[in-house]
Amino acid sequence: MSRLSRRRVAVATGLLLTLGLSTACSSGKEEAKEDSSVKVDGKISITYLQKQGDQEYFVGEAAGAQAKAKELGIDLKVVNLGNDANKTVSEVQSAIAQKTNGIIIVVPDPAVGPQVVQTARDGRVALLTSDDQICTTGPDPAVCDKGDLVPRIGFSGEQMGTEVGKRAAEEYKKAGFKPAETRVISAWKQDVTVCGDRVSAAKKAFGAAVPGVKTVDVPTDNTPTGAQDKIAATITANAKVKNWVVWGCNDENVMGGVTALQNAGIKPANVVGVGLGAYLACKEWQTDKPSGMKAALFINGKDVGALAVQTMYDKLKNGKDFPKEAFAPTTMVDATSWKTAGVTCS
Repeated sequence: MSRLSRRRVAVATGLLLTLGLSTACSSGKEEAKEDSSVKVDGKISITYLQKQGDQEYFVGEAAGAQAKAKELGIDLKVVNLGNDANKTVSEVQSAIAQKTNGIIIVVPDPAVGPQVVQTARDGRVALLTSDDQICTTGPDPAVCDKGDLVPRIGFSGEQMGTEVGKRAAEEYKKAGFKPAETRVISAWKQDVTVCGDRVSAAKKAFGAAVPGVKTVDVPTDNTPTGAQDKIAATITANAKVKNWVVWGCNDENVMGGVTALQNAGIKPANVVGVGLGAYLACKEWQTDKPSGMKAALFINGKDVGALAVQTMYDKLKNGKDFPKEAFAPTTMVDATSWKTAGVTCS
């Protein structure tokens, strides 16, 4: 065996040992270990690690977490992980080294989940996820036994998707679209479990109200420009389609789709975009100019941040078990209602 081959084997073996990966995530045979964190008698310190921390939603989430931490007398540190999976692990290690009592995390990549979980256990630090799920025993939460998912604070993907699909159907009917002349674009980052939950529920709800409309699934990176590029190619490949319905995992996907359709010369009257977040959708409603963005489900990051910090506090101060999942409320908004609903539009 060459020196390079030996090195690759060693790296792969070490990575597997570090991550503690097994097939138990899909088989469910291995039980998740009990939380090894300890109850805190003095002042509580929490670290909130967020992917894409400069995104409007996560900025709001951090603000909600900070406000709740101030109310409860907690020391809170918020860290922006960007999209860097390697930084995720190093920041977890850093938080433990700085004697944090609890970590709340939104991972850039769920594949780091097992390593994050093991690192937190070794450090006897309570671990809670917000928004996105991670599995204790494998890299893919979608195939993970429910008992091996880390407790999560966020929104119900099924409920959100259902609301999006129902509103899309209402707008479709209002516009007078016909199935043969219409396509649905469903756009999301396909390795993010909660995204899959959202778009699947949207498709089911829409199909129940408006049967016979074909859906085009578009894999994206969940960014506006990434979605725009991928959806533009879809539009080109379906040049004879007259009307379009667009939904996705978040506002970024829908905004990218609406922009791509606009650039392709499709009029706003022939587009039904229903966002998820409302923080980008609202920008389309700041003027009287017609837009393909017809509505959006307002998900307030502040509510999630505050609920996550409260949940962690209850665990560390009072020994209250984490719920498997806890959900914040949502509200459907449009050009006439987004301001009164409290949407922050920068």
